[in-house]
Amino acid sequence: MTTKDGPPHVAMLATPGMGHLIPLAELAKRLAARHGATATLLTFASTASATQRAFLATLPPSVSHETLPPADLSDLPHDALVETRMSVEGTRSLPALATILAELKRTTRLVAFVTDLFGIDAFDAARDAGVGRRCLFFPGSLHALMLPPPPPPPPELVVSIPGEFRDLTEPVRLPGCVPIPGPDVLSPLQDRSSPAFGVMVHLAERFLDAHDILVNSFDAVEPEVATVIRQPKPGRPPVYPVGPLILKADSTSDASDTAPQPPRPASLEWLDRQPPKSVIFISFGSGGALPAEQMRGLTLGLEISEQRFLWVVRSPSDEGSLSSNYYDSETKKDPFAYLPEGFVERTKDMGLVVPSWAPQIEVLSHEATGGFLTHCGWNSTLESLVHGVPMVEWPLYAEQRLNAVMLSEGVGAAIRLPEMKEKETIAAAVRELMAGEAKGAAVRAKVAELKMAAAEGLREGGAATAALDGVVENWAGEN
Repeated sequence: MTTKDGPPHVAMLATPGMGHLIPLAELAKRLAARHGATATLLTFASTASATQRAFLATLPPSVSHETLPPADLSDLPHDALVETRMSVEGTRSLPALATILAELKRTTRLVAFVTDLFGIDAFDAARDAGVGRRCLFFPGSLHALMLPPPPPPPPELVVSIPGEFRDLTEPVRLPGCVPIPGPDVLSPLQDRSSPAFGVMVHLAERFLDAHDILVNSFDAVEPEVATVIRQPKPGRPPVYPVGPLILKADSTSDASDTAPQPPRPASLEWLDRQPPKSVIFISFGSGGALPAEQMRGLTLGLEISEQRFLWVVRSPSDEGSLSSNYYDSETKKDPFAYLPEGFVERTKDMGLVVPSWAPQIEVLSHEATGGFLTHCGWNSTLESLVHGVPMVEWPLYAEQRLNAVMLSEGVGAAIRLPEMKEKETIAAAVRELMAGEAKGAAVRAKVAELKMAAAEGLREGGAATAALDGVVENWAGEN
C-alpha cells in the first residue's frame, strides 16, 4: 500500500459530463509524466454510462478511479437544468467524499484536492479532511471564467446589470474579452428566476476558497484576456492556463502489442477513401441534440452544399432539451427515422451518417478531415484547434454561445451560422469553410497558426508547461 513516504498524490473530483472528466484525467496523466504524481479520480454514480466506463478503463496505473455512492435526486423537477442537477448531486455527495478524502489523507501523501467548477462545494470536505491545497479546475475558456468575473463576491457583473442579460441592447464588455451580446452570455445566466442562475452565482462566490485556479485554455486563443487575468487582483486566486488538455488519439488503445485489437470503425475506413481536407465532420458533442426541424434543415443544407461530410447523428431533442444527452451520450431512439426520406441513399457518394458515436479525436486528426461543424463545447473546440481543423459554429447550451462569439468575432477561428438556420445558410457556411477564398481562407489560416501555438505551449519551457510547474511548486511540502 502506498504510504505517506510515497509519491505526491492528488485527489480529483470530476462532475458529470465527459467534457469535465476527460480534461481532468489528462491533467492527472500530465502530472504523473512530468512530476511523478499519482492521482485518484472521483466520479459520480449518475454518469456511470458505458461511454464513461470505457474511458475509465484506459487510465494508466498512476491514475486510480473511485465512484461516489449514488445520490438521491428524485425530488428534483424532471426538467431541472443540468447545472442544477450537477450542483445538487455534488452537495449531497459531500459526506461520502469526506470519508474518501480522509482515507486518502491517511494512506497517501495527499498534496492537493482538485475539483471542477460544479464540485466547488467539495472544498468543505477537503478542508475537513485536512487537505492543504484546494484547487479549482475550470474546464472552459478564460472568457467563461470572466463571466461572471472572478471574485471578490458578489460577482460584479450580476450586480451591475439589474435586468436579464438576453435583453441587453449593448454587448457586455469585460477586460480583455471580446464584446459579448446579451443572448450569448452563459445560458444559466439568461433567466434570473431559474434555479440555475442562483447556482452559477453561488459557484462564482466560492472561487475565493480556491488556492489556485487551473484553466483548460492557452494564451494564443484568448490573448488579451490571458494577459489581463495573469495580473494579480486582490482577493482572487492566481490563474494558470494549463491547456490544451485533450484526449490523445492513442489514449484509448490497448498498450499490449499482443492483445486483440478492435476492428477499425466504419467512419475511419470511409475517411481513408476520401481526398485530403475534403470532409466536414458534424457532431454536437456527447451531450447535444437538435430539434427535429433543425435536423431536417441540416440534412438539406449538407445535401445542397455538395461537400463531403461525416455526420454523427442522434435522435432529436423535441421530447427533452438541447442537452438531453448530457448524462448519457447514447442516442435515445433510432436517429435514422428522423432523417428525410431518401437522404442517406441520395448522399451515399458524398457523405456518411453514423449513429451516436464516432472516434472524434481520430476523425479530427485524419488527413481527410478539413472542417468541423460543432456545438462549440470547449473540449471539442480545443480538439479541433490542436488538430488544425477550422469550424462552423452551431452552439446549443451552457457556455457554447459565448465560445462561439470568442472564436468567430475574437480570434477568427470559425464561421458562425445565423440564428435562423435554414438549408441555404447552412450550405453557404459549409462551402465557405471548406473552399471559400475570403472568410473561409482566413479562418483556415488562423486555425493552422493556433495549432502551432498550442503545441508550442506544451513543449519544455512553453507557457502551459511553465504554468503547471508553477502550480506544482505551490503544492510542494503539503502533507
